[in-house]
Amino acid sequence: MKTVIENLQHRYHYAMVVLKELVKTDFKLRYQGSFLGVLWSVLKPLMLFAVMYVVFVRFLRFSDGTPTYAVSLLCGTCLWSFFSEATGMGMRAIVDRGDLLRKIHFPNYIIVASTTMGSMISLLINLVVIIFFGIFGKAEFTWWVLLVPFSIIQLYLLALGVALLLGTLYVYFRDVSHIWEVVLQGLFYATPVIYPISMITSQPNFAWAAKILMLNPSTQVIMDVRRNLLAPDYVDTVWTMIGNPWLRLLPYVLTLLILWLGVHVFRKYSAKFAEVL
Repeated sequence: MKTVIENLQHRYHYAMVVLKELVKTDFKLRYQGSFLGVLWSVLKPLMLFAVMYVVFVRFLRFSDGTPTYAVSLLCGTCLWSFFSEATGMGMRAIVDRGDLLRKIHFPNYIIVASTTMGSMISLLINLVVIIFFGIFGKAEFTWWVLLVPFSIIQLYLLALGVALLLGTLYVYFRDVSHIWEVVLQGLFYATPVIYPISMITSQPNFAWAAKILMLNPSTQVIMDVRRNLLAPDYVDTVWTMIGNPWLRLLPYVLTLLILWLGVHVFRKYSAKFAEVL
């Protein structure tokens, strides 16, 4: 067993060193030249949350009737911001780092992984902010919070799989960025970030639509984090809305399938990236 671990460390040591340095570089360059620097990783989702709160909660009166809805909105905003940023930046990572690929030999997937890891750092910072607001927003912290890291890992794997797939396509077809913007906008409105899922379940003719939305991995992850982190008794999840035990597993299977597809497509075409670029 010790020999296997040593072989793995020797095999991936160079890749891990490159990944670490790229993550540090990307995260520093992301806010280079700005006055507030890293604080923007917190301020951007907070400002987006403020706009959504004023428009959808105060004016349009969106609410699920629970005291934690405002904090749930903040949580959903931060999680969605991570997914949007990680997939968008991951999609352009190979093209933006094309000069590096031609000069240095290292596994190409590290470039995509480094950009998504930079977004993950911002998300972890935002989670601290969410917990802080949750303390004053009547959140119910229970032992279910121990499951939150698993949901965050699932969201990261989902974003990484999408980023690898989009990053490969973007090398050959630049139109992918415009298509993904439209798809991402559609996914945003199909995910209960700004509206509670109860708004759909309360409509008898559309209760089935809520169950379909819950089978979407992005929806499942966001609702799981909200329930386990903030309000165990108030938030619906795939486990409470879907009766079929096999269907409950569908979002998790889709996450792994998307990750596998992204890795498979990326590995198949990554050898020609330097030539195409």
